[in-house]
Amino acid sequence: MNPRRKKRLTIVLSIFTGLSLIAGLVLYALSQNIDLFYTPHEIINGKNDSGKKPLIGQRLRIGGLVVVGSVKRDANNLKVQFDLTNKGSVITVKYDGILPDLFREGQGIIANGVLVNSTLVEASEVLAKHDENYMPKEIAESLKHGKDMPRYDKEYKI
Repeated sequence: MNPRRKKRLTIVLSIFTGLSLIAGLVLYALSQNIDLFYTPHEIINGKNDSGKKPLIGQRLRIGGLVVVGSVKRDANNLKVQFDLTNKGSVITVKYDGILPDLFREGQGIIANGVLVNSTLVEASEVLAKHDENYMPKEIAESLKHGKDMPRYDKEYKI
């Protein structure tokens, strides 16, 4: 192999190696900042296809119906605690901030936050649906199969 061809091959291999390294670092950084969507049933029992459960401390997005009677507000600040349900599983969500105007009991919401333990999510953002007729497919199916939304008759403190 002549020296000129060897030099070109070295340059091409160097560029390819550099681009591969950059792509790997970008993908690693993105995987650390991804928010995965879970329902309360999937957090407790794992994903349907893989059985994978979220890890404690993992950032995630959780969606479900707000359990009627579960919303507890702190009188001294903006802290709110409520329960989300689907398919009979219940997860508690704690949030410190102003809830959307459309937030209410019995309504579907999505919360972004961190899993604190197996049944508690510390939310940083709460989003409420905008259309009364919309309900996530999984929740609608679980309600059709005779699963009622749990209700609370007791008082709980935050």
